Amino acid sequence: EEYRVDPRHVTIELTESALMADPDRAQEQLESLKRCGVHLSIDDFGTGYSSLAYLRRYPIDELKIDRTFVDEVATNPDDRAIAQTIIAMAQALGLSVVAEGIETIEQFEVLHSLGCHTGQGYFFAKPLFPDELMQRFSIDRAA
Repeated sequence: EEYRVDPRHVTIELTESALMADPDRAQEQLESLKRCGVHLSIDDFGTGYSSLAYLRRYPIDELKIDRTFVDEVATNPDDRAIAQTIIAMAQALGLSVVAEGIETIEQFEVLHSLGCHTGQGYFFAKPLFPDELMQRFSIDRAA
């Protein structure tokens, strides 16, 4: 409200361990956020508890494939199989999926061929300060 941002344009990323610390409280808070229209994402999926039960329990919109599975997705059959499984599971559950840490065209191509069409990493851009981002996209701060 303070910044007049539509909640539909906000995504909160949560770690698996944060959800498991107090599952009942987490469920209440996440359901409250969903009622406001906020999107919820599980960050670093597959590296924590990886309990599939919380995918049913919590109102999650998105899974983020951890970079540890992306690093060698183009060369390691096991990492490719894990990424493929996460992507297929997310799609079957109606969730979006994002690959973290994409740094090469090979990683991008493999993930895209597996059905992951959203990613982040140095392949796309290095992190930017807000002013750099505004300049890159020619956004006028006064607008």
